[in-house]
Amino acid sequence: METNDENREDRDVERIPDELFRRRKGNKWEKLLKPGVILILLVWGSVLLAKTISSLERCKNDGKSSDSGYRLPNSSYTEDGSLKVSLRNVRNGTFVPKLQSLQWISTPDSYVSDKGLFFTVSNETHVVRSVFDEGFSQVLFEGNSFKFEGQSYKIDLLVTSPDLTRLLIRTETVSNWRHSTFGSYFVYNNATSQFDKIGDNLSLAIWSPNSLDIAYVQDNDIYIYSCKDRRTVRRVTEDGSSQVFNGRPDWVYEEEVLEDDKALWWSPKGDYFAFYKIDETAVGEFVIPYYVQSDEDVYSQLRSIKYPKSGTPNPKVGLWIYELKDNYAYSVDIGYDEKDPESPILVTEVTWVDESKLITKTTDRSSDTLTVFFVNVSRRNSEPVRKTSSEGGWWEITHNTLYVPQNESSGRLSEGYVDVMPINGYNHLVYFSPANATEPIVLTEGNWEVVNGPAAFDYEMNIVYFLGTKKSSTERHLYAVNLAEPKNVIEVTDTSKNGVYDASFSAGGRFVLITYKGPRVPYQKIVDLRSLKTDKVVTGNVIGKTLYYLEKNQNLKEELRKYAVPSKKFQQLNLGPDDNGDDVVVNSYEILPNDFNETKKDYYPVFFYAYGGPNSQQVLQNFAVGFNEVIASQLDAIVVVVDGRGTGFKGTHFRSLVRDRLGDYEARDQISAAAQYGAKSYVDAEKISLFGWSYGGYLTLKTLEKDAGKHFKYGMSVAPVTDWRFYDSVYTERYMHTPQENPKGYEMSSVANVTAIAHAKRFLLMHGTGDDNVHFQNSLKFLDLLDLHSVENYDVQIFPDSDHSIRYHNANTIIYDKLLSWTRLAYTGQFID
Repeated sequence: METNDENREDRDVERIPDELFRRRKGNKWEKLLKPGVILILLVWGSVLLAKTISSLERCKNDGKSSDSGYRLPNSSYTEDGSLKVSLRNVRNGTFVPKLQSLQWISTPDSYVSDKGLFFTVSNETHVVRSVFDEGFSQVLFEGNSFKFEGQSYKIDLLVTSPDLTRLLIRTETVSNWRHSTFGSYFVYNNATSQFDKIGDNLSLAIWSPNSLDIAYVQDNDIYIYSCKDRRTVRRVTEDGSSQVFNGRPDWVYEEEVLEDDKALWWSPKGDYFAFYKIDETAVGEFVIPYYVQSDEDVYSQLRSIKYPKSGTPNPKVGLWIYELKDNYAYSVDIGYDEKDPESPILVTEVTWVDESKLITKTTDRSSDTLTVFFVNVSRRNSEPVRKTSSEGGWWEITHNTLYVPQNESSGRLSEGYVDVMPINGYNHLVYFSPANATEPIVLTEGNWEVVNGPAAFDYEMNIVYFLGTKKSSTERHLYAVNLAEPKNVIEVTDTSKNGVYDASFSAGGRFVLITYKGPRVPYQKIVDLRSLKTDKVVTGNVIGKTLYYLEKNQNLKEELRKYAVPSKKFQQLNLGPDDNGDDVVVNSYEILPNDFNETKKDYYPVFFYAYGGPNSQQVLQNFAVGFNEVIASQLDAIVVVVDGRGTGFKGTHFRSLVRDRLGDYEARDQISAAAQYGAKSYVDAEKISLFGWSYGGYLTLKTLEKDAGKHFKYGMSVAPVTDWRFYDSVYTERYMHTPQENPKGYEMSSVANVTAIAHAKRFLLMHGTGDDNVHFQNSLKFLDLLDLHSVENYDVQIFPDSDHSIRYHNANTIIYDKLLSWTRLAYTGQFID
């Protein structure tokens, strides 16, 4: 439906009467032709009336002549002739900035002599370089493939040993779950140019700090490969099976706890390693049918996955230590209650804090209480050193605890670690020294938050670097604090300008790859933080000397000059008083369409996009041109994103309100924002929609339920949870406790009142049948409720065998085509009530 063609049809309808009634005076045939003219006029009048009625009906349906006067804009150009953002140029990467990553290398002397070594690939040459010494270059391998015993292998992953003498290479990689893979692993000796094969179908292989040993996992058992002996020398475990995982996570630990494919950690010198033993025998099994894997299949393929749903048995996880010298493995006492096997603890993090000491964190299954154990490996004992309640919130799982070694010359009299803890309701850095200390030294404080935890430590200068929200919760700046000067926070990036930064540090913490991610076009630079010189012109960093730019994205800047990209306006919305009478102030941004005209009355549709999950964030000032900009450009819609209560980086109280009642406050805040936008003179309050995926899909349905058609007229829900009993235990119980403990909360949080959703004009539901994360079961149960209550104001799109990302067999193209076209139909009034 192109606007130009539609307007041309309207003009033709208007032109016909002028041509019919055009007559010249004094025509001698006038009297003779008058009856014929009348007849013609009657016929044409009937045709015109029919066409006019049809045109009016069509205009009523497509919105061009509705009360608001809304018309679909020109899809290609703005009024001044600039190119518009389209789904096509978003898909082809027109607006994607080029960003590079450095594989920093930690050598045995990195902590005392940081040369800024990193691994890179240039013209198919794998080489180690130094950001400090431009002349340093050590070629490790030439090419992207190799031959072994007459067979050619493509290199998928290459990891250098700490001493740079050998390479660990993965080939024939097969993806498993979100983070995990299987593959064949080889060792390449730089000195001899010789390959040795470790094995096939390995799920993990990790260098020891000694550069000689490799711990690997095959068929869920751990083995030791010796580069010195050029063979596997030990089998560490023998109970690995489809139910018992050694050194690698099962599904729920990979997805929700470790967020990684490894559950094995070497000690600093390689004399020991710690690993998880995960027994999921008691975990319930969920079967997923696959329908379109092969053209030859006439029956569905059934794949089962051990998936602990809320309130059902979790996997039993134990922490084990392996001592290489004695070839001995033993289980660490971390408080597991054998008398309560249905409710095992969660083992969330392991950090070595010396060659023979480590700390490990555990929580109860609902993340109410955090317990930190100090483990003395040489003595083979453990003790709980602190136990802390979440005080009505929950303990988020972290992975950034940072080991700080002893160094008396730098004032560090004992080994210790830097962690994150709530300080007066906000997440901040704390320092524990010695490592078994029960009380911390508070390093940062204030009504702002440290993001993720410590980013790096300069072992020589005693400085901890971190990203924080000190300036604004919608920004990320790099800061520093010295262990000897707690609470004296120094800015590293320029806080006088809005910015979102990321940082990747060299092994010794001296050099940093600073990535500026927005709001303007991203760039990357390498900075020497210990330099006595500083930059003459401040661009990003206010501390340190810029050595060079890794990426400026000049091509993207040039390309953007051709386009009129709708800009984001970041703002704080006051949604009115809460239950206690205090104002609810939330972060938000809006994208106004091209050629926006605020004098128009009841004209613009509003497209809300939401995620809204606990401790999440969408309102962040990074650079991005994506589907939201497409909606604004192609549909002349105002796009609004609101991070309501429950989202992160605004303190413990703001996010913990949603505990035990997911979907309540989050939906209220979306509705309050919709009410504000619906009251604007230039907004058509009958064309307010909400779109979300995953938790956002859940929030979309929950908001439609609570709103009952009052403000949100349309909704698009992709891969939603509809009943929290169906989702995994680790995520759900962190925010809801178990269904047994909180039955009323689960009942209220489910999407159940479908007759209320029926008051919306229409909604769209989409899901992949192969979703191993949010099972298709959620949407099927919801559809059954719709049938039972005779609700029919919806459309459904199913994607065979697609997982949670919905990409299988061109599905990702189709889903965004459908979202755009469905929204266009909604805004042009083409859905029949």
